[in-house]
Amino acid sequence: MARHDVPKHYLEWENAVLGVVRKNPLWKTIAYRKALFVYDLVWEDCDTLMKDMRGQAIARQIIRSAGSISANMEEGFGHGLGRDYARILGIALGEARETQGWYFRARRLLPATVIEHRLALLDEVIALLVTIIDQQRKRK
Repeated sequence: MARHDVPKHYLEWENAVLGVVRKNPLWKTIAYRKALFVYDLVWEDCDTLMKDMRGQAIARQIIRSAGSISANMEEGFGHGLGRDYARILGIALGEARETQGWYFRARRLLPATVIEHRLALLDEVIALLVTIIDQQRKRK
């Protein structure tokens, strides 16, 4: 797989992820894997966004918010499980919702099928994060 050739289908992407990443304990969490996939797709979408002056502003924001989803999951996991992890996952949740907002704003520059796919994928990440946050808040 070339550096800029991200598979468009999740299972194909997952199988292409480096082994060292797959050994990370967070990899067991589907929300984390999906968040990484979102980031790779955003990276590719930014190629299109950067071709338009208005899209450049969106690209700067969307790449930051998308990267923050998995980054906050990594940081939170490093704090251990429980309420503190839930708090930091709440930040990841906010970043996922922000990324959805940036995709809505990019709707004039990206194909409708891309927007629909990314919004649905982010819906999955959001639902998974909400579930994990609830579980972690109940943890003693």
